Amino acid sequence: MNSDRLEGGIRHLRGRVKTATGALRGAPGRQAEGAFDQAAGAAQYAYGRARETAHDLRREGEHLYEEGRDRARALADEARSRGEAFADEAYERGRHVRSRAVHHGRDIARRADDNRTTTLALVAAVAFGIGWLARPNR
Repeated sequence: MNSDRLEGGIRHLRGRVKTATGALRGAPGRQAEGAFDQAAGAAQYAYGRARETAHDLRREGEHLYEEGRDRARALADEARSRGEAFADEAYERGRHVRSRAVHHGRDIARRADDNRTTTLALVAAVAFGIGWLARPNR
C-alpha cells in the first residue's frame, strides 16, 4: 500500500465524519466540507491504486521481457548445439562414405589387375558399344 492510498483512505473517512457531524449539528457548510473531503479522499485513494497497478504491470512486463530474453537465448543455444551436432555427424558420415569409396575403388583396381585379360576385353566391349551407339545413322 502506498502513501496515496493510505492518505486517501484517511481523508475519505475524515470527510465521512465531518459529513455526519455536520448533519447532526445542522451545519450545511461542515457537511459540504465533509463531502468534498470524501470525494478528494476517494480520488486520492483511486490514484494510489492506479499507481500501484501501473507499478505492478511494469514489474510484470520487465519479468516477461527477461523471461522472453532467457528463452530466446536458450533456443539459440539449443539451435547452435544441434547445428554443431548435425555438422559433426555429416562430417563423420562423409568420412565413412569416402573411406568405403576408397576401399571399393582399391578392391576394383586389385581385381582388374588380377584379371587383366578379362578387364581388357570388358573395356574393349564397352568402347565398341559406345562407338556403335554414337555412330551416325545412315
